[in-house]
Formats: sequence, C-alpha cells, structure tokens
Amino acid sequence: MTSVEESVRTVSRAGDTTISYTVGGSTEGPTWVYVHGWGCRRTDFAPVAAFLPADHRVITVDLAGHGDSTSARTDWTMAEFARDVAAVLEAESVERCAVVGHSLGGAVALELARQHPEVVTQIIGLDSFHYLGLYPAIDDGAARGLLQTFEDDFATGVRSLVVMGSVPDTDPEFGEAIFAKASRLAPAVGISALAEMLRWDMDEALAAVPHAVATLAVRGLLDPAATERYGDRIDFVVHDLGSHHFLLEQPEETAKLLLASRTTA
Repeated sequence: MTSVEESVRTVSRAGDTTISYTVGGSTEGPTWVYVHGWGCRRTDFAPVAAFLPADHRVITVDLAGHGDSTSARTDWTMAEFARDVAAVLEAESVERCAVVGHSLGGAVALELARQHPEVVTQIIGLDSFHYLGLYPAIDDGAARGLLQTFEDDFATGVRSLVVMGSVPDTDPEFGEAIFAKASRLAPAVGISALAEMLRWDMDEALAAVPHAVATLAVRGLLDPAATERYGDRIDFVVHDLGSHHFLLEQPEETAKLLLASRTTA
C-alpha cells in the first residue's frame, strides 16, 4: 500500500461555484483524474489511489453540489460537470491524463474528452456506460416515471438506486453506508443531475471522441445488450469484485484492473 501526501485545493467557477479537489503523487509521473458518481464524492477513490504507483499523480474532484464543492447554478448537465473538471485540470496545468469515471462520472469523463481531446488520453469507466437507460435513449415517459419517485420521496429514490447497484452478496451494512452518503445530496441537485443524465446522448458522445474507452463492469449488473451494442467501441472488463461501488469494497483489486487497462498514450 502506497502512502502519498495529498493536498486539498479549490477552484472557482461561474454560478457562485467552488470546486474542491485533491492532488497527490508526483507531477513527473502519469496523471489519473477521478470523477465520482451521482451522490458520491472524491474521497471514494482514496483507497484505490493508495494502491497506485507512488510516482503517479492522482487528482480527485468533487463535482458541483457534491462532497465539499458548492454551487448556486441551475445547469447540471454532463457537459457542465465536465467543465468543473476542466477547471481543475487548467488550475493544475495538466497536459495529458487518463480519466476514471464512476457511474455518472463516466458520462462526465466522455464530455471532458469531447471538450478537451488534446488533454484526455483515455476514459475508464467504473461500472459505467452499460445501464440506467443510457442506451438506447430513454423516452420522456420512462424518464418522468423514474424522476417522479425522487420528487415524491427523495430517500425512497436513493434507496432504489442502492438496491439496483447491489449484488446478492452485498453486505447490508455497506449498502446502508452508501445510502446514507447519497441521501446527503441536496434533492434539487440530485434530481436535476439525474434528469440531465437521462437526457444525455451516449451514442453521440462516443461518436465525438476518438479516445480509447473501457469500463470495469460488475458481472452481476452488466446488461448483455450493452456488450452487443458497444463491444466494438468499449472494452468491457467484466469482474466479480462486488457491487456498483466495488472500488470501495475491493480497492487493491480495482487498482490492479485500472493499471492493466491503462494505455501508454
């Protein structure tokens, strides 16, 4: 396990937005940028980062409205979240990086690559790109039904996502910890971000970026239709490391998969 000194920093954006992020490791080595999922935060990646080489630089970002990042804006699109990350990369003078996106963070990573193709070298999803109505585009009626659950009772909606992301042997206490964390997300932010995620066009984003895309997909959650539809565009690395939040359950094994999936570009 690697011990890496970290520095917590902030960068300001429009819309009274302050993005909090962490930088650790060496500026001389390869750079990893981590983008968390819906209702999560940058610290989720800390256990994984501890198993990455000490000479690698790791930047983890709290998206607006999540973790320690604050915002008064009303735009919660994947593209705007990507601009949060881009502001961090600019502040840190990052010239080349691999972006790791968990769940919704995978969509943000693709948008970041679309905005800055010269900086992003590769996108690696953590249980991303293969469910939650991202393909084919979900119709308005289905989207409205899903969002209505959150509008009626936000906690019930969050609980449904935790259940969806669980596998048969998921530790109930672990599931409760994930639920407690995600439930702290402001409902206005959470519902708006979900709505924008459901409107997001993954096919369009994939077509717009030339970068290598992989996803570390939980076997028990992987929709076979995803591999049929995107198998020639996305490298599906199927594993049995745990639930949708496997990076917290098996950080060392997650780090090994990330290192094995990383390209040399």
